Amino acid sequence: MPLALASPLKAWCSKYKITNMAIDFSYRSSTIEIMDDLACDGEVVFQTLRELDIINHWLGGNAVTINALKKSWEIIPKEDTITIADLGCGSGEMLRIISKLAEQENRKVKLIGFDANGHIIEYARNHSKDFSNVSFETANVFSKDFQDQKFDFVLATLFMHHFSETELVAMFSSLKKQTRSAIIINDIHRHPFAFHSIKWLTQLFSRSAMVKFDAPLSVLRAFRKSEWFEVMKKASINNYRLKWKWAFRWQLIIPLHD
Repeated sequence: MPLALASPLKAWCSKYKITNMAIDFSYRSSTIEIMDDLACDGEVVFQTLRELDIINHWLGGNAVTINALKKSWEIIPKEDTITIADLGCGSGEMLRIISKLAEQENRKVKLIGFDANGHIIEYARNHSKDFSNVSFETANVFSKDFQDQKFDFVLATLFMHHFSETELVAMFSSLKKQTRSAIIINDIHRHPFAFHSIKWLTQLFSRSAMVKFDAPLSVLRAFRKSEWFEVMKKASINNYRLKWKWAFRWQLIIPLHD
């Protein structure tokens, strides 16, 4: 049964033989999210993207990334063009916000959104047509084509929890070679309050089966502080700043210009 049909959640659970989601906050869950299926397409995906934008706006998630970027780009002269990559860009909302911010600050930016799902990239393009400095590419972050590219900043909002520790170490090892100024990560803190709150909110207000399944699972796949320390250690990254932000987000800034 295609995920875009009336019962995407049932189809997904059947496809991956998921019968019950184990709830144990002592370790990161390895259960796959619906969003991880790169064939995922249709209204169920588009409704999910719309709702994720709303969640990030109202729970302050966007601000975690934007505030870090504003502090990090202060040292760059305004006459320089800043190239910014957004990994797992979703609808492209973050890049549209940055484009408006750059215009307000009289900065020149080149903004590129990356996602491995071509359907999501097409959605982002369709919703960013008024932004001439924003473009999108379908790409696997582990591919040579992507790893050959260079950026001033790399952003990743609610992206890193989709990967295992081994994958994260490999990704950061590459990103620190690709990035000139800073890597900025905004991801979830795995915590019972975060899990039960988002589960309750999505059950009450979401119209997306994907959001209802993926949102609480994202918390279970997310990070505690010690796990970020371990990833940084294994990726040989010693210079970084990790801060807890509302609502249950980790803000990780890895400066690479020092």
